[in-house]
Amino acid sequence: MTTADMDPAAIALAQQLFDFARENQVEALTAYLDAGAPVDMQNHNGDTMLTLAAYHQASDVVALLIARGAAIEHANDRGQRALACAVFKQDVATTRILLAAGADPDGGQPSGRQTAQMFGWDAFEQLVGEVSS
Repeated sequence: MTTADMDPAAIALAQQLFDFARENQVEALTAYLDAGAPVDMQNHNGDTMLTLAAYHQASDVVALLIARGAAIEHANDRGQRALACAVFKQDVATTRILLAAGADPDGGQPSGRQTAQMFGWDAFEQLVGEVSS
């Protein structure tokens, strides 16, 4: 099904849910998840709410989505995973949450580890060590 085949109201609702994820709006997003919104729905780029929340440093939403069973290792259409997004933003809180939930530091293209190296975020290796010990 393409977006051309979808009801405009459904598209608007999906966009609102993605905005809730980006804006760290836990209560609003929780209400929709409780009502049956799919935790792993994807936008036109293959981004899930988890990917968008990680990129926008919305750590509370990241924790919510993980608790609701979000696919931590989902890659968008460019091969990026939530962990690489958090690392790109050098977001310690979100990176910790994702690593503690089992995100693979070497998964994706580029991986979280590669992203940290690319941007010189040396603290990433320490975070990986904290979670794995």
